[in-house]
Amino acid sequence: MSVGEALLELQQLTERLRRDCPWDREQTARTIVPHTVEEAYEVADAALAGDREKLLDELGDLLFQVYFLALLLEEEGAGDLEQVARAVHDKLVRRHPHVFGDVEARTAGRVRENWERIKSEQEGREGIFHHVPAGLPALLYARKIQRRAATVGFDYPKLAGLLEHVERELAELVDVAVEPAPESEPDPRAVDELGDVLFSTVNLARRLNVDPELALRQTSKKFVERVERAVALAEDDGKQWAKLPLEDQDHYYDLAKEALR
Repeated sequence: MSVGEALLELQQLTERLRRDCPWDREQTARTIVPHTVEEAYEVADAALAGDREKLLDELGDLLFQVYFLALLLEEEGAGDLEQVARAVHDKLVRRHPHVFGDVEARTAGRVRENWERIKSEQEGREGIFHHVPAGLPALLYARKIQRRAATVGFDYPKLAGLLEHVERELAELVDVAVEPAPESEPDPRAVDELGDVLFSTVNLARRLNVDPELALRQTSKKFVERVERAVALAEDDGKQWAKLPLEDQDHYYDLAKEALR
């Protein structure tokens, strides 16, 4: 089966589900989008884990979301899958003049500079922060607006300056950090300073070519795996993790880290 035949069959399946499945018939763009976002995260998780089989599966789920949302557009007379495909094709050609034209761009950085210039000059996007989705996860939102600021030169010229800035922001947080009573309102100063620390850390991640969202997810997953292994190791010794003092929990946590290396 060719790629075209496979994609046509998926389109026909999407139309059949929309017509014959009670659940699919009730869906709107607003109800589907949360699933789309979830599928995108599952694609990211599979790619980050290096699980090629799972990535193949999750990409299919995400592709179906594109087909379904395009079908909803078609029902409203606002476009269809063909228009979606042609529009992104034309946009990618337009934004890659170094591939399809005579513009020179030998580095990824220069490609990004050209990309932003084209969006401004040819696509009529005004302002530094045009078309930044407010609904992005906070870490990705911060990175995106930092990237936009960097395109107009508002960025630390050297990494050392950014590292010093992160240290200053952390020191300012330390100055106001007082542990509040449980379930009480946080100190507004702590909220402000912690936000500065997070924002500057995201900026550091950007300069290191690290996706902060994926990095944090990877670390969180690693923490879960280590704690679960530590709990299992404690149980093997006939002990209940929750009843152990912190010193003993740390001991089993260190054992778990070694076991999972």
